[in-house]
Order: sequence, then structure tokens, then C-alpha cells
Amino acid sequence: MAAPFDLVLEGLGWVGTAAFATAGALAAARKRMDPVGFLLVAGVTAFGGGTLRDLMLGLPVAWLSRPDLATLAAIAALTVFFLAPRVERRVAVLLWADAAGLAVFAVLGAEAAARAGAAAWTAILMGVMTASFGGLIRDVICDEIPLILRREIYATAAAAGAGAFLALEAVGTGRSVAIGAGALLAFLIRAAALGGGWSLPAYGGHPASGAADPDPGPKG
Repeated sequence: MAAPFDLVLEGLGWVGTAAFATAGALAAARKRMDPVGFLLVAGVTAFGGGTLRDLMLGLPVAWLSRPDLATLAAIAALTVFFLAPRVERRVAVLLWADAAGLAVFAVLGAEAAARAGAAAWTAILMGVMTASFGGLIRDVICDEIPLILRREIYATAAAAGAGAFLALEAVGTGRSVAIGAGALLAFLIRAAALGGGWSLPAYGGHPASGAADPDPGPKG
């Protein structure tokens, strides 16, 4: 019988996969893709960050041995394909689904890296990568500016959640409490940013000397 902590991790993995796959499928709906496009975009959103993390840590790619998670992502994608026309304000739904996936995978990514023996700063970086790089690939495929490159509080929320998990585990709260608290913190920060319009300051200066102008216009 699986230990309670293993069941918690399993449940969080399912929640994160479903949330990110849904976010990817909603992005595909905005671009009016066909079912294959929905499956592709949902898949890269759900598994892209974790795949990069595992490759960088020299680990087997986790989802390749989990057909149940791949099936869950496919079901989420096809469900959105048939129901998306009935979902009002799909952009808002996409952002909240993405926030849930970010919170879960930021902590699970850091936990996987720590379990593999990575240093704390590396584990935080892997948490941010797990949480954000699938969405980055999704946005590139969908010809959007990736969320992580916008002014929104995104990678910062992931880093805060991953860091909180590692800090709480270091002081002996136990992994289940640390994972739950870290994921909750990441979600609350992202939710506050979405609800309150929080953002990081954008660069407001002039382009560096020698930088190409976007449209210099005709020359005489």
C-alpha cells in the first residue's frame, strides 16, 4: 500500500497535469486548432518543463513511464476541444488553470531535484523550469509572447513556492506539509497578481547604443 505522502504526490501530479493540459488546450482553442493541435499543445504544456528538468538532471523522463498521465492530458485536451465554445472568457480560465499548474509543478519540480541530490539553488531553478517552460513552449507554438517574459508575476511566484518548500523541509516540517504550503504560496502569489493586476516594472529607458530600431523608415 502506498504511503500517505506518496498519495499526496500522486494527487498533486494529477492536478498539475490536468491544469496545465487544460491551459494548453484553451490556448489551442484561441488559435482555432484541430484536435491534433489540441493534443500537441496540451502535451507540451503539461510535460515540457518536466522533460527539460529530467534531461538536465540526468534522470529518466518521468512521464514516458506514466501512460496514465499522458492519457489524462489527452482527455483534458479533447474535453476542452468539445466544450471550449461553451466556456465564456476563455482567457481568464486559461490564466487560472495555468496558475494552478504553476503552483503544483513549481514545488514538485523542486522536490524531484532535491530528491536527486541537487543543491537548494538548483532545486529552486528546476522548480521554476518545471512550472514555466511548458507554458513557454506553448506560447511560442501559439505565436504569443510567453507569460514568463511579460511583466506579470509568474516565475517569481514559482520561485517563491519552490523556495518555501525547501525552507520548510529544512526546518523539519515534513515533506507533505512543505509541499502543500509551497504550492499554496505559489498559487496565492500568482492569484494576487492576477486579481490585483500586479506586475514587475518594465524597462523604461532608451534602447542601448547600436540597437536596431524596429522601423527606421526610409532613408534619403
